[in-house]
Amino acid sequence: MLKTLVVAARDRERLAEISAVAARYGLDVLLARLGLGQDRDSGSEPPDLPRRTRQALEALGPTFVKLGQILATRRDLLPDPWVAEFEKLHSEAPTLPFDALRPRLEEALGEPPETAFAHFDTAPLAAASMAQVHRATLRDGNEVVVKIRRPGIRQKMQADLRLITHLAAIVESGSREARHFQPRALVGQLLDTVLEELDFTQEGRNADRLREDLSGHPGVVIPAIHWRFSSETVLVMDYVAGVAPRDGESLRAAGIDPAAIADLGAELVLDMVLVNGRFHGDPHPGNLLCLPGDRLALLDLGLIGHVSARRQQEFLTFILALRSGDAPTLADTLALWSAGSGVARERILTAAEHLTARHSNGPLVLGALVADFFPLLRKEGLVLPPDLALIFKALITMDGVLNAIQPGFDLSEAIQRARGRLVMNRLAASRSQDKIVALLLEASRIADDAPRLLRAFTRKLETEPEAQRSGPSDGAIIAGAKWIAGAVLAAGALVALMLGLR
Repeated sequence: MLKTLVVAARDRERLAEISAVAARYGLDVLLARLGLGQDRDSGSEPPDLPRRTRQALEALGPTFVKLGQILATRRDLLPDPWVAEFEKLHSEAPTLPFDALRPRLEEALGEPPETAFAHFDTAPLAAASMAQVHRATLRDGNEVVVKIRRPGIRQKMQADLRLITHLAAIVESGSREARHFQPRALVGQLLDTVLEELDFTQEGRNADRLREDLSGHPGVVIPAIHWRFSSETVLVMDYVAGVAPRDGESLRAAGIDPAAIADLGAELVLDMVLVNGRFHGDPHPGNLLCLPGDRLALLDLGLIGHVSARRQQEFLTFILALRSGDAPTLADTLALWSAGSGVARERILTAAEHLTARHSNGPLVLGALVADFFPLLRKEGLVLPPDLALIFKALITMDGVLNAIQPGFDLSEAIQRARGRLVMNRLAASRSQDKIVALLLEASRIADDAPRLLRAFTRKLETEPEAQRSGPSDGAIIAGAKWIAGAVLAAGALVALMLGLR
């Protein structure tokens, strides 16, 4: 079992704990499938194995909980029962006596909390495996929450990361089945996530960046960070009181319009993903609060996803091709996302035709799309890049929230509106202007060569009999001529666009 692996002496005690937990929850079958244990030929997978695995991850603490939460985003890799269990993973933990946290807090503040704050509540407001939260009042009367990292948690998580990295390398080299899961890539994502969330200044910066990104949304609230009191181990931010968006009735009882919150939430998540390129990675009801005036607050900003401009365009192309029933374009996008999978183009096109046939008409229900899309990916052996998996996770989570408070909410209308904002944002941004200029210069170069290439093409047509104009070189010339003509037309359109943007 795991205890037979060779690891550094400093990690042997933790490895023994992991091995003991795996044995307690009966994970021999899973370890054997991963190439980490003896294959006992146990037959089919026990139906309760996903539940037992989730319980083991919770018992092992925050690093393994984070790993399970990442796996919960990989519907392209894991069957529904596994995803459903991993989605239940939480990072709750028993509260610590404040005296255990006091030395860390005083070191970070440079003084006792009783003198740093007008009031500090030593009774915890909430507790998680990585931190504990307390309420306080600043000298100016502002109500805040104080998030304090648990003592010793960094060292324990770093030991876990070393072991998980070692295990991932063994799994990838020793198990053909597990290699499809790209274990080392998953661990790389885990490393980035854990190291970022351990540093509370990163969460504070995330809050400041999102607040700036969403400054055009007056209905969105991001708690202000009080940097004077904040550090790597302590984060102080405004206290926000509100109603979690779990159902429409509780919102109406608080004088909040569920339809308005649904519209705002859809606009918000699509702007984060498709316009700003920075988004809340886990917008579940525990991380959202609805406020009077039909406003929406985002909390717990430790996990932030990032989307490149190219990926934004690909994702929007995917959604719009799906909605319009354009199976070839949808297949192109799927092939791009799963490059290197070795799946034949015909199979990808068949999968795209299946999706468009089922989801090109009527409201876009992400739950129904996911129920078709991800099993299809698994069946065809297509694997999404990790950043796309997180995007789908965020959108699915928010879609579930919106439908809970406003049943039948149609996300496709919000996506149509987001398309216009994305195009305008990309064209109006100064960086896009620079790209347009670069395209114009390249188109100008092509146009300089166009007369010579077109004359050569014309001479070939005039001097060779039609019967001889069928080789591969001729096809390339014809394709090149079409491409040149398209480039010249595109250059003209870009010039007109540049003039219109001035």
